[in-house]
Formats: sequence, structure tokens, C-alpha cells
Amino acid sequence: MEESFVSDGTNPPSYGERITVLSMDGGGIRGILPGTILSFLESKLQELDGADARIADYFDVIAGTSTGGLIASMLTAPDENQRPLFMARDIVPFYLQHCPRIFPQSHSTVTRLQTLTGPKYNGKYLRSLIRRMLGARRLHETLTRVVIPTFDIKLLQPTIFSSFVAEMDSSKDALLSDICISTSSAPTYLPAYNFRTHDSDGNEREFHLVDGGVAANNPALLAMKPTGAVFPGGPEEHLASKALQHENYVVISLGTGTSKIEKKYNAKRAARWGILGWLYKEGHSPLVDAFTFASGDMVDLHMSLIFRSIRCEHNYLRIQDDTLSGDTSSTDKATRKNMEALVKIGKELLQKPVSRMNLDNGIFEPVENAGTNEEALTRFAKLLSDERRLRRQRIKNS
Repeated sequence: MEESFVSDGTNPPSYGERITVLSMDGGGIRGILPGTILSFLESKLQELDGADARIADYFDVIAGTSTGGLIASMLTAPDENQRPLFMARDIVPFYLQHCPRIFPQSHSTVTRLQTLTGPKYNGKYLRSLIRRMLGARRLHETLTRVVIPTFDIKLLQPTIFSSFVAEMDSSKDALLSDICISTSSAPTYLPAYNFRTHDSDGNEREFHLVDGGVAANNPALLAMKPTGAVFPGGPEEHLASKALQHENYVVISLGTGTSKIEKKYNAKRAARWGILGWLYKEGHSPLVDAFTFASGDMVDLHMSLIFRSIRCEHNYLRIQDDTLSGDTSSTDKATRKNMEALVKIGKELLQKPVSRMNLDNGIFEPVENAGTNEEALTRFAKLLSDERRLRRQRIKNS
């Protein structure tokens, strides 16, 4: 093991060579997949820097949508010692414990009829759990910068909660619990969410929010978007130029799986669907699947083009499984059997080859000589550790 990890809360990007980004898609219970992957990544960081190393210590920005936003908050919200509330290895057990009560399973005809007139779940347990877990912590208190998208149905536009904006606009410095509940309020599954904040002059601001997947189910591009003083705390001119140069970014983007290979919808069947058909068909919501998968793939397509155009493909790692089928592709099938199947899929995903999207057919295909996802994450862990060590040395010498 290398030198012992020391946590002093000082890891400013202005002293480094890279801007490090972690992004996690939305996907309900399929958050088990990125949870499994992050547990492995954190274990490799601990091998390099000691048992106290945490994911938040290595990333300048952590972005998450819906279930990914919850994970981002779990990894970055501070405890009483200003360390993360959760380790990465705690995420999957958290899902196994709580998802059956967030998404209680019922197969009665009455329950199915109720989904036609209201959300499938009342969200009471999820809201109580998040409020109890995150307490009075606000966005500006996270241990590294976070970006969590939502969608305001009153304004019909995205509302992005980010540490960057919270530092300049106190009306966006909301409670982490309010942000997490909002980004998880998936249409048809959970009720929309309303809350209020105040700006520095005491003026009230009201939000009417639903799931961030409506705007950006894959928030990787949002995490790379320069906003104001991108990374305060260093030489601004040097920092601004760095933030606009994509070759300076190192990005790990984690999907929650799709059922593309299953091809469960087709135009012949969809041609007969009305409103109800698009909202609910054989346990799935074709409309929700369409806009969440589409937005996620468009971001991955754009990210892939960015890094290919500057010949820095090795700086971008997208881990996604597009072979889910049946219950494992569900957002809310929170049975013990299905969740354990997702844990198994997550572990198997680590052993699969690094893959990139085929720009013609949208299918993930193995990258020649890139090794497995586990091997790639091990390389990224070394890079992240080296970057952090470089910053610490430069701070010491400054």
C-alpha cells in the first residue's frame, strides 16, 4: 500500500492537470448497477491510498439524475466529521434494504386501475427516508461539487441544481433532501414535488419538479458545462481555459442498463396505441422508456464524438449494459430475486470488455485491446490517485 490517505478537504483542481468527473444515470432500482461498479472503484482507490479513501475525494464534479442523484448525494453529503455519509460499498445494501418499501409490489386489479388516475406509488416512504438520511444539509455543504438535474413542470424547463450555481444564487442552495426527492419523482411512478427556497434578500422562490430524467437522464454533459467561476479557489484565467479544453477532462459515466437488445416494442404494435398504451404496456411505460433512453444515448453519442475528435478516447469511460431483459430492465420491480439478479449483472458487467456505442446502430460494441471494465477502472483509479497526489504536492510547495 502507498502512503496513508489524509483527508484535509483540500483538493482544488487549479493545482492539478485534470478535471475529474463522475456521472450516473437515472433508472430506479437499476441504480444497483452503478452502486456495484462504484464499490469496486472505491476499493481500488483504498488499495492505493488507504482505507479512509472515498469516491468524493477524487472527483471535482459528481453528477447524478434520479437514482443517480440519490447516489451522488449519499457519496458527498458530510457526516459530523466532514466525511461522506456513505461509502460506495454501502449503496447496494441500502437499495436491497429500502427499495421493497419504496416500490411495494402489488398485482391486484385495483392497484393497476389506480395507476390510470394517479402515480403508481405514493412516495411517502422514499420522502421520509431521504429527509431522515440527509437532514438539514444543503447543496453547498457537499464534500465535492455536485450536479443534479430536475424538470420544472410549471415552467416547462429543466432546473439544474449544481454547486456552481448555489455558490452564486442562494435560492438554488436547496436542501439536499428536496433536490433528491425532486430528481426521483418519475412521472407515472411517483408524485411531483413542490418546495420553496429564499434568496439572499429573503425573496421566495417556488419549484414544481419531476424526475431529472425528463431533461437529462444521463447528466455527463451537464457536469462538464462551465458555469461562472467554474472551480473557485485558484488562478481564474488558468482555470477558465482549462475548463473549456475537453482534453483536460477525465470522465467516468455509469449507466443503469437498458433493454435495447430485447427489442420489446415495434411500430406495428405501437401504431395501435393510444394514450394508455404509450403510458403502460405489459408492466413497462413505452413513453418513459423512449425519452429516458433517447436522452441518455444522445449524451453518450455527444461525449464519444468529443473525445474521439480530440483523440482522447481513453479519458472517457462509459459503462453500460444494453442487454437487460424481463424484470431486470424494470425501474421498480423491487423483489429480492430481481434485485439480487441486478447485483449479479453488475458484477458480470465488471468482467465485460470496455465498449463504446456504435454510432450507426446505437449498440455497445467491445473496444479492441481496451481490456475489461474492471481493468479500465483499475487504470482510472491509478490516474485519480496520481492526480490527487500531484495536487497535494503542489499545494505543499506553493
